[in-house]
Parts: sequence; C-alpha cells; structure tokens
Amino acid sequence: MKLVSLILAAGKGTRMKSDLPKVVHKVNGIPMVKKIMNILEELNVEKNILILGHKKEVVLKSIGEEKIYVVQNEQLGTGHAVMMAKDMLKDYDGDVMVVCGDTPLLKVETLKKLYAKHIATKATTTILTSIYEDPFGYGRIVKKNGLVKSIVEQKEADFEIQSIKEVNAGVYVFNNKKLFEALSKMDNNNAQKEYYLTDVIKIQVEEQELVESFILEDNEEILGVNSKIQLAQAEKVLRVRKNITLMEEGVILIDPQAAYIEESVKIGKDTIIHPGVVLQGKTVIGENNEIIGNTRIIDSLIGENVRIESSVIEESTIENKVTIGPFAHIRPKTHLKEEVHIGNFVETKKAILEKGVKVGHLTYLGDAEIGEYTNIGAGTITCNYDGVNKHKTIIGKNVFVGSDTELVAPINVGDLAVIGAGSVITKDVPARALAVARGKQFIKKEWTK
Repeated sequence: MKLVSLILAAGKGTRMKSDLPKVVHKVNGIPMVKKIMNILEELNVEKNILILGHKKEVVLKSIGEEKIYVVQNEQLGTGHAVMMAKDMLKDYDGDVMVVCGDTPLLKVETLKKLYAKHIATKATTTILTSIYEDPFGYGRIVKKNGLVKSIVEQKEADFEIQSIKEVNAGVYVFNNKKLFEALSKMDNNNAQKEYYLTDVIKIQVEEQELVESFILEDNEEILGVNSKIQLAQAEKVLRVRKNITLMEEGVILIDPQAAYIEESVKIGKDTIIHPGVVLQGKTVIGENNEIIGNTRIIDSLIGENVRIESSVIEESTIENKVTIGPFAHIRPKTHLKEEVHIGNFVETKKAILEKGVKVGHLTYLGDAEIGEYTNIGAGTITCNYDGVNKHKTIIGKNVFVGSDTELVAPINVGDLAVIGAGSVITKDVPARALAVARGKQFIKKEWTK
C-alpha cells in the first residue's frame, strides 16, 4: 500500500460558539483530530499530514506529539487547503486519502473498503458516499451509468439536483499526481467564492478520468461535527460503541447507557461497572473488580478483585484485593498495595500504603509511607506542609495509630509502635514504643451548678 493522508483541520468552526478550534473538542475523551489520526494510523498510511490554520498551536498541543503539518493561513475552501500540501507531495508517487478533521465517527473498516475499491477499479479518484432520505446541506453525487460525473454543493444545486439522495461524505482517495494537476485548473466561481475540492471531480471527468464511489451503508459514520449539539451526538455514538466492545470482551455493564467510559480505557473480563461510573484517560482495570456508582477514575492502574464505591481516584496505582470507599479521594501518586482498606472520607496524596494497611475513616495521608498491616485510626492527619515545603511521614509495620492523631512531618514511627488517641506527635517514635502527647485531663466537680 502506498498511501498518505491529508487531514483538513484549518477551519475556525464558528458554529461551535467556542474560543477553541473545532477539531480540538473532545469526543469520548479524545480530540476529534486525534481520533481521526488514530483511525488513519490503524489503516497503516505512510504518514498523516495535517492542514492547519486557525490557532494551529492549540491544535498541535491537543495532539500532544510532533506531527507533520502545513499551514493554510487564509481559509479559502477545501481545494485551497489541499493545495497547501503541494510542495510536500510534489515528488510523491502514490495515492492520497483526504479526510476532514471533524468526522470522528468514521471506522477504519470503512476506509479499508474505500481504498480497496480504489485499487480494484484502478480509479483516478474514489469518493466515499452515503444515502440520506433528507440530504439537505450535503453535496449531491451526480452519476451517469453508475459512474460519478460531478459533486454539486447544496447552494449550487437546482431543484432536480436537490432531489438526489446520494451525498458526498467528504472522504476521497486521489491519485496524487492527477489530484494536483486538477487543482491547478480550478477556480472560485461559485456562491461562496471558495476553491472547492469537489471541483476536482468535475475537471477529472471532463478529462475522461475514471471517478468511482463507495457507498457507505451506515450514514451515521459521516456525521460532521459543526456544533455543540452534533458534538454531543458524536460523543454518544462513540460511548455506545466503546461499551458494546467492552461487553463483547467480557465486561459487565449493569446499565450501558449510564456508564461513561472513554476510548482509551481498558477493562478486564468479569469486572462489574455500575451506573454512574466515569472512567477516563489511560486507566487500566484488571479482572473481577466491582466499581460502584458515582466513582470517577482518571489515568490510574487498578488490579484484580478490587472493590471501589463512590470515590475519586487520580493518577494512582491500586493493587489486588483493595477496598476503597465510599467517599474516598485517592489523589495523584498514591500506591495502595494488596489488601489495603480505605474507608469513607479518607484522602491520600503521594502516599504508599503497604500490604494490609487499614485506614477506616476521616483521615488525610499526604506524602506518607505506611508499613504493612498498620492501622490508622479515625481522624488521623499527616501534617505534611509547613507553609513553604512538603515533608514526609514514615510509619513502620504493625503500628497502631489511635484516633484523632496528628503527625507533624518530617517524622518517623518505628515498627510495632502505639500512638495514643488524640496525640499531636512532633518527635520520632522508636519501634515498640508507646507515644502519647495530649493535654492532661482535669475535672471540676459541680461545674454546671
């Protein structure tokens, strides 16, 4: 296969009513332009060439990696946009697939079939088309004897042309050399005063080149996202596709319509996802877990046989047989090892909890290392911030920390130590020691009398 792609991503997208370029708006967790790039990479194109214009720096930042691109400083139409790649492709001897950066519902299987037909028919150009009962707004495919003769835009179409139901999907495969030969001959003599890429078809037909079409059965795939309403429609379609794929792979979704699972999330079989769960980013979840409603997990690694209820987990690692929640907040760089229990209203940040640690409730552990099988009583706080710097608390194995304890870091507590409830600990505690630091209780009899 000798194929490169051109991704049209230069427009402002004024109907989006946004300060952001249209193509950086996310669908199921991925910017639209990045979604298109992922699809084309699955197609194994030699390279993707982005055609950028409006706020190109924002678009490049949303992709998050170095990419090949050219710039269309003035948006003078799709034909003009493709012309920007002329110098980059002047010595290329192969085919070019042109795709819009705002069509995130396209499937790689569709593009494979489109290109396969292009190769099989030896066409100069092959166009992806679809059938709409109400084709208003789309360019119409005019044919004769089954072959494409022209594409007429809505604003240029007379009554007879408007009755055609086969429409242009905005995806093309061109012979590179003949594409740029035709582009050099186009003009902007139309209602919009723009250079239409569709005029290439008319020019090629006049020169007796073979122009084919591939009719797509599922016209949902060619939805172009031009507004926040269409963005929500695309989001819903991709979310449904993701959930179907997960269920086919053995994941249990109690209510697929109420599970919000982004494109890049991976989940193992027999994991149960309850309604109201939000899974985002690079999250990877193992097998046989149960994740209960109102839980949000972002960019985290979850092991097996884990139970999480109504909690937030960010950029953290959760090992096997851990229980979390309800109402816990596991903040970035937390590592919970096997059999750790995190109860209700517990917050951790940059904390490592070794095997079997129990933190039942109402606790904050920040910048902390907690040894195996240590019990942290309710209301414990690691006081990690002195107003300028963060400091670490290190607690050994099998330590018992009484309720309502404050550990003022930096501090070390040795193995098997015991800390009395209500203590404010400011000095290191040796192994096996008892530490109590609180005001002495006194009683005044008959005080209220």
